[in-house]
Amino acid sequence: MNIPKKQDNIAEYLLYMWQTEDLLRACELDMDKVQQSIINSAYQTAEEREAAHDWYEGLIMMMKSEGLRKEGHLQINRNIILELTDLHLSLLKDPGESEYIALYYHTLPHIVALRAKAGDKSVPELETCFTALYGYMLLKLQQREISAETQAAVTQIIALLRLLSLKYKTMDEKDPEV
Repeated sequence: MNIPKKQDNIAEYLLYMWQTEDLLRACELDMDKVQQSIINSAYQTAEEREAAHDWYEGLIMMMKSEGLRKEGHLQINRNIILELTDLHLSLLKDPGESEYIALYYHTLPHIVALRAKAGDKSVPELETCFTALYGYMLLKLQQREISAETQAAVTQIIALLRLLSLKYKTMDEKDPEV
């Protein structure tokens, strides 16, 4: 299976997982539909199809048990946001992280504007960033027009999440328990 590795790029992994949640919802959390529309066409060997079946089935069971039939994210994915938020806050407090701090403050006006549009100030800043990036990806897939303002915000958010992912990877390599 070609799942982005969490330790290689945590941001890419999380976006992939959000997309997978939506794909499973599109299949109505029905394993037969997942088998027909995703697994049979995307995986070549019986071994790959079996591994994919088990993986998707596990995700479907988690989504059902967590009440995520219509919306929301799995707890395992929300935990990634919490973990990244902890790292983000520690980087902002570290005087040796001037590059990250500067990048964050360049991104902050975009985050504030996005949070104002969303109306829910309780959503963590990083979740706002991921939601914006995920929405941008969906707009691109739909070949919809993207304003210069949105493009500028997304470019800045990508830079921040790229550096945060790199810091996460470095932290993960130092402490494999993370």
